[in-house]
Parts: sequence; C-alpha cells; structure tokens
Amino acid sequence: MIIGRLKGVIDAISADSVLIDVNGVGYVAQAGSRLLSKLQIGEPAVLHIETKVTESAIILYAFASDQERAWFVRMQDVPGVAGKAANAILDAMEPSELMDAIMLGDNATIQKAKGVGKKLAERIIGELSGKPPPLGRFQSTAGFEATSSTGGGDAISPEALPGSETDVQMGAQMGARRDALSALTNLGYGQSEAARAIARAIKEGSANETAALIKAALKVLSP
Repeated sequence: MIIGRLKGVIDAISADSVLIDVNGVGYVAQAGSRLLSKLQIGEPAVLHIETKVTESAIILYAFASDQERAWFVRMQDVPGVAGKAANAILDAMEPSELMDAIMLGDNATIQKAKGVGKKLAERIIGELSGKPPPLGRFQSTAGFEATSSTGGGDAISPEALPGSETDVQMGAQMGARRDALSALTNLGYGQSEAARAIARAIKEGSANETAALIKAALKVLSP
C-alpha cells in the first residue's frame, strides 16, 4: 500500500519528523524544518506524503504541498541525489525558487541546502535544466482539504490546514509557468531557452500569470 496523503491531528513533533494521528492510527513521517515550524501539536493538518519502500524499511516523507512532493520525486531522477539531499533542498527553498535556480544555472542558491555542495548542485542543474516542472499528484483536488473534515465530523478552516492554501497557490504558479513555456516553444523557441527567459522574467519582478510571463519572457528573448 502506498500512502499519498494523511489528514489528521498532530500528536508529536521532533527535530526531523512528525507523528500524525489519523482516526486512531499514528503515522511517523520525515519532514523538513520549514514544514515542522508550521505544525502545532493537537491541531489538524494535511500532509502530502511520498512513500519510499526499501528492503529494510518503509519511510514516509511529508510535505506541505503536492508540488513539493513532486519536486522531491523529480530530483531523485538525478544521479547522486537521494531522499535526504532532495528533502534538504526543498527545506531550504520553495519549488518556484528551485525551478528558477535550475533554469538560470544558479548553483549558489541550491547550495544553500544543508549537505549540498557545488558538484551536486551543478549536476542537478545539468540534468533538470530545460525540463518542465513536475506535475503534482492531486492538482484537481488541491483545495479539497479546506472544506473536508478530520474524520470526527468537525469542519476545518483553511487556516488550520498547513498546505491547503499553499498547494493551490503553488499549483497556479507552476501551471502559469508550464503554459508560458508551452506558448513560447510553440512560437519556435527552444525549451531550455524559453525556460531561462521565463525564470529571468520572474526574477526581474514579472507577475506569475501566463499572459504577463509570456510578454515579459519575449522581452528577454528579444532585447
């Protein structure tokens, strides 16, 4: 059985993991400090989960959004990037910041992650540059948590669920980037060239909306 998402009440938090009670069953999941700082013992939460199965253990990795989980999986396609390194990178930056660093060849930003050196950062950029962002697993139900219940029947407000609003926002941002990338490649630009232009446009302050990104990226491509 592969666990993809857990919705329940936080029972305990340690330096690198969280215990969440789901209808009386406690699940332990590894998590970064950025997510752990948003969780509170006794409060409801939704955790997006990536399940890793090995010969000796089943490890759950928890994320605030499905976009983060998707990037966690994508980075492990890079030789030498294991779960620990991928988790450290996503703990140090948002998926949008990671994507921009990859497209702009900014290995210094990726090196902000604990345990990630220059060679590994360069390898990540070399392997993933020019590729579209990964698709989240639950894009069509990204806002579901905001109106559902914990299992006890009590409604949960969006503010009480770390990750529900974050997932919607990240999904919209990544969707705009994918659409802009598709539009530029349809105009004849190479995928890597177009991706770098979009990342540059965002870094220079363009809005995260498809039309605005296309317009700003075209200016970068045609100075």
